Amino acid sequence: MEDYRQIADRLAEEILSGRLKAGEQLPPQRVFARRRRIAGSTAGRVYGELVRRGLVVGEVGRGTFVRAAPVPSGRALTEGESEAETEIETGIGTGTATRGTSTATARVNLELNYPSVEGQSELLAGALVPLLRADVLAGATRTVPATGTAAAREAVAGLLAGAGWRPHPEQLLFAGNARQAIAGALASLVRPGGRVGVEELTYPLVKEIAARIGCVLVPLETDGEGLLPGAVTAAHRAAPLSALYVQPTLHNPTSVTMGDTRKRELADVVRELGLPVVEDRIWSFLHEEGVPFAAYAPERVHVVDGLSKRVAPGLTVGFLVVPEGRVAVVAGALRSGGWTAGRFALEAGTRWIQGGVVDRLVADRRADAARRQRVVAELLAGFAVCADPSAYYAWWELPSPWRADTFTAAAAARGIAVTPGPAFAVGARAAPDAVRLGLASVPVPVLGKALRTLRDVARGGP
Repeated sequence: MEDYRQIADRLAEEILSGRLKAGEQLPPQRVFARRRRIAGSTAGRVYGELVRRGLVVGEVGRGTFVRAAPVPSGRALTEGESEAETEIETGIGTGTATRGTSTATARVNLELNYPSVEGQSELLAGALVPLLRADVLAGATRTVPATGTAAAREAVAGLLAGAGWRPHPEQLLFAGNARQAIAGALASLVRPGGRVGVEELTYPLVKEIAARIGCVLVPLETDGEGLLPGAVTAAHRAAPLSALYVQPTLHNPTSVTMGDTRKRELADVVRELGLPVVEDRIWSFLHEEGVPFAAYAPERVHVVDGLSKRVAPGLTVGFLVVPEGRVAVVAGALRSGGWTAGRFALEAGTRWIQGGVVDRLVADRRADAARRQRVVAELLAGFAVCADPSAYYAWWELPSPWRADTFTAAAAARGIAVTPGPAFAVGARAAPDAVRLGLASVPVPVLGKALRTLRDVARGGP
């Protein structure tokens, strides 16, 4: 009997070759099974494999559709969100863009979200020069444990300190990047088959991490202030949760930030339930928030942060602040997964923090994000856009009759990549007719031109 992966491979080839086009609907699974003379369960596994590879998206009550912007399959936790798509090109709406003497398909990538500011490379290079001395380099190229170095722990504790909260240096661990820190934290908390509560819209790579470590994500209801504490209680009583993953500050994709009252209420719930929490703070440096969530339940919260958004995606370190008494367990999970930080990156990051380079980059990024949000507010005025003035992304609820994937396909046809809302949806939740716009990775004039094009597409209808 033919393996479901072989069938998925053939469908994937049709999608990638363009024979199955972006936005095209696949037949219902029972129809697909009958045509292929396979079991209904096999058809379900085929469709599930295509979803896992990022080639199709299932929309509750509507069916399964070819994604407009397929993502590479089998991505490792060491890889970026979409490294194959790093070009920033112009020529919006023309179908082509000039790159040197060659011509390529135009692509303005509003899926990627890696900030970069003018003068950044020169600023970073200055701090790296001492590392290139032979005597220093010898130490910087040795291995380093998950606990890093004393200098790194002190520097990062100061970097992460906020109103009412400063992590103890001895509770800090280091991973290669923030997604590896998330994986290490969850792997230390959740056995295969365990249930992890997440916001009903969540960071897409958490879905991949869950699949790799064998846990089940449980979508939890949110409102305009983020995760509802009552939803956590209800889910845990229905079937016990092993952990909770949450983004209380500048939630990706909606950019919602919890208020202090909501944080206190959620902290009371996780204490009552004895539930450990993974708090993702990777974008929190952009927001002048109040007391971090970890301050309300430090004995339960594992804090994830890193340098990729503050500094650069190619040379980064993930940070993990763990509750007292859990350092050895979480360090073991990081070692087992091969997720510990590289010594050179750790040494470089420590010097950037100590020398004030990271603080300067953060200030520049805050100003840059605010400038880009003003462009969004001006050009998408009148549309239902959810965006914090300090965030590097915007959540656009599309006007009727647009669907997320057909709009994504229409944008792609004009050389613009956006992320469809279903990429963030968890479980059987109805896929939102929305797209996330990543604002950080293209020059401001290109961003403005792209937004004008998308605005015109939205006004024109499917």
